[in-house]
Amino acid sequence: MTQTLLEVRGLKKHFPLRTGIFGRVTGSVRAVDGVDLSLAPGETLGLVGESGSGKTTLGRCILRLIEPTSGDVRFEGRDVLAFDGRTMRAARRRMQIIFQDPWSSLNPRMTIGAIVGEPFAIHGLARGADRRARVAGLLQTVGIDASAAAKYPHEFSGGQRQRIGIARALALEPRFIVADEPVSALDVSIQAQILNLLVDLQKQRGMAYLFIAHDLRIVEHIADRVAVMYLGRIVETAPAVRVFAAPMHPYTQLLLESIPSIDPETRRHRVIVPGDIPSPASPPPGCAFHPRCPVAEPVCRTQEPPLLDLGGGHMAACHLAGPGRPAPRAVAAARTGEKAPHPPGTPPRGSERG
Repeated sequence: MTQTLLEVRGLKKHFPLRTGIFGRVTGSVRAVDGVDLSLAPGETLGLVGESGSGKTTLGRCILRLIEPTSGDVRFEGRDVLAFDGRTMRAARRRMQIIFQDPWSSLNPRMTIGAIVGEPFAIHGLARGADRRARVAGLLQTVGIDASAAAKYPHEFSGGQRQRIGIARALALEPRFIVADEPVSALDVSIQAQILNLLVDLQKQRGMAYLFIAHDLRIVEHIADRVAVMYLGRIVETAPAVRVFAAPMHPYTQLLLESIPSIDPETRRHRVIVPGDIPSPASPPPGCAFHPRCPVAEPVCRTQEPPLLDLGGGHMAACHLAGPGRPAPRAVAAARTGEKAPHPPGTPPRGSERG
């Protein structure tokens, strides 16, 4: 039986909507709406979805950088949400985050040595020459010369700043890192370098990653398993090979189809996910994806599909998918111009083409 490092069950984060001068609560934004996931030691789980799907909020709730509304988060078998302040601080030595923006995540008034050494100061682990030696070692580990410790963030490129952020995350030797779109703000050539660095560090240190991204090409390169998130929920999860070879949820199929290609023939026939992601303040009834789905059926508008086990670690939340059934042909339907049923009084939806 595979050991579980992180287990999340029924995690929710609803932000209240307030109106008027008295701040009366009139609703809520369901940023994360009942997520289950697990992570084994040394594993990389790729969490993908469009902007606004709740990926970053989920990662920060797991680390309690944002307090969840409800649910259960267990790390190394312990209930993270039950920790008091002192216990949570100690747990953060084992759980770290790499932020998306390598500029705003570094204090411009602090030297690189002070930034990377700050975790040692907070946890009282090293001081003086010992701390400086550890900082130098961390900088060299991520490909930054140790002499850079006296410089400031503005003296580095975006890729170098992200390396510094990675060094800071490694300082306390964590077992689990949330990598929140760590390469999305970087040039493509630099992205490959940072990804290779993360892969090498994982091999050397045995860390587990929750790797958040919206670019499926990057996830394919780094992830062992993939979880696809839509409007605060996981709609499909499977080993990475299965997700890319045989996706079962229409949303996953369309996400894969929308990956840019240098092949002119592929570009000509590429299908883009139609429409925009709905507001998490007023999600659609039934399957949240049905207003954009080219193969939606009447049941999709009224009943929320459960996350079904399709075998082999593959799960999908779709009324048209099931054990032993073929995958819904969302891409084919979008290409041929077929339209999903739509509620009375609303205009039919067409498919968008790339």
